[in-house]
Amino acid sequence: MIIKPKVRGFICTNSHPEGCAANVREQIEYTKQQGALAKGPKNVLVLGCSTGYGLSSRITAAFGSGAATLGVCFEKPPTERKTASAGYYNTVAFQEAAQAEGLFAHSINGDAFSNECKQQVIDTLKAHMGKVDLIVYSLAAPRRTDPKTGEVYSSVLKPIGKHYTTKGLNTDTLKINEVSIEPATEEEIANTVKVMGGEDWELWIEALAEADLLAEGCQTTAYTYLGDKLTWPIYGKATIGKAKEDLDRAAKALNEKLAGVNGRAMVSVLKAVVTQASSAIPVMPLYLSILFKVMKERGTHEGCIEQIQRLFVECLYSANPRLDADGRARVDNFELEPSVQAEVEEIWAQVTEENLFQITDYKGHHEDFLKLFGFGVEGVDYDADISPLVKTEF
Repeated sequence: MIIKPKVRGFICTNSHPEGCAANVREQIEYTKQQGALAKGPKNVLVLGCSTGYGLSSRITAAFGSGAATLGVCFEKPPTERKTASAGYYNTVAFQEAAQAEGLFAHSINGDAFSNECKQQVIDTLKAHMGKVDLIVYSLAAPRRTDPKTGEVYSSVLKPIGKHYTTKGLNTDTLKINEVSIEPATEEEIANTVKVMGGEDWELWIEALAEADLLAEGCQTTAYTYLGDKLTWPIYGKATIGKAKEDLDRAAKALNEKLAGVNGRAMVSVLKAVVTQASSAIPVMPLYLSILFKVMKERGTHEGCIEQIQRLFVECLYSANPRLDADGRARVDNFELEPSVQAEVEEIWAQVTEENLFQITDYKGHHEDFLKLFGFGVEGVDYDADISPLVKTEF
């Protein structure tokens, strides 16, 4: 079939296998160009390994440090008539590239919140890898089933305490309109923390510890985003923000539990990038379009792979990691530079439908969005007849 993007709202309902593979190869090539990572990880578990920051973490560990990697994802496989999800194709491409260079790479496609998936990971580690020295927690899901009670919790994107009204960009129509969101109830806040907070991260580390699969001096990190004034009402200081605060609580608890193996847990704060998750947050497409223009003009713009390279080099595997007062690793420093945020706020006040393409980088934002699904990648023939089926071992 000839595969063209089918975009509906903030999602693309199909993906391109060769485009996804080319995207993965681009990231691998970038990582190799940075040179070997001194004293990097050797046995790595990535929870949420198939897209965005999780995928970039797996690439950086494998091709920057020669690490064996085990990844967990929840992706839709292809059929003869329908494409797989982008993360599925990404994972296939990563495994092929890693194995071609003699690197161990195995992936598990399942519900990372479940006890069954945790046991499958433990069995795989015992059979093929042994103890892990880095566990990356990069899961993003709209709902979670509590493995102890079976109750299903759903997250919401809502402000806390009062209505929030702001500008929004409809990415279907390119209309800039007013977006008003009701405040979350206490139950919605609690449910969002259940889904996106630190509880599952703790359960993973506890399960690995009980199975004696944590290496001496191991590290674990969970990814988060904090942002600044423009995004706080719907992100940092909203329901998602409460969940992220719970990650801080979990990191402190995990540090105590990891003391026996001289390990450490930390939250890593990353910059805003285009992801499937960020595209669903009302304020983010317009904010990102402005931010990208400002940062590109200053030469400080980074995508997922550049961010994770800096995280590994400057924070996780540095003798003097850049941490904030709460012990979080910070690589969002270029985004939060005061002059950058001031310029973003200035453009935010001026942007209209008429000048959207002149004073923002919506074009770049949209290109990044399509690239998530394997479209618009240089060197790929999108008019070629291609099968959605790919050979895979996971």
